[in-house]
Amino acid sequence: MSGELKRDYEIGEEIGRGRFGVVHRCTSRATGEVFAVKSVDRSQLADDLDRELAELEPKLAQLAGAGNPGVVQVHAVYEDEAWTHMYGEKADVWSAGVVLYVMLSGGALPFGGETAAEVLSSVLRGSVRFPPRLFAGVSPAAKDLMRRMMCRDTWRRFSAEQVLGHPWIVSGGGARAMEQPT
Repeated sequence: MSGELKRDYEIGEEIGRGRFGVVHRCTSRATGEVFAVKSVDRSQLADDLDRELAELEPKLAQLAGAGNPGVVQVHAVYEDEAWTHMYGEKADVWSAGVVLYVMLSGGALPFGGETAAEVLSSVLRGSVRFPPRLFAGVSPAAKDLMRRMMCRDTWRRFSAEQVLGHPWIVSGGGARAMEQPT
């Protein structure tokens, strides 16, 4: 991690890990506020699309989060030769919805494209689809939850508390069809 990052924040335990990086709990040395730092290992980016998206992510996160309480508020971005580090105030429900989609589909992404611009365009359209060949065994309640988590309109997007109270989560998250949420 960069020297500036360690100067400004005390890095704590790992709280998550993904394909390209890791999330740690961290504390501002100046204020004592607790945040999460997402560190992306740029050496793990496999192709031009991954690199383009990784370069765009901090900028998009800052724009999307500005004044939107349902989106991660990026407080700072630190970069060194091999890593990009971003800080957010709370869990990003939208990102968790994407992860849930990937898990329940067997690896498909909800927003596709061949270039970073095409992926961004797909994200901005915000239409989440559930192809039957990938989601035949996924319950309507699970699909409902993913739609609510990946809702483009932040004022309609579920909060983390609403996600935890959703019938699909409360019932244990079974994949097969079950009672529709009310």
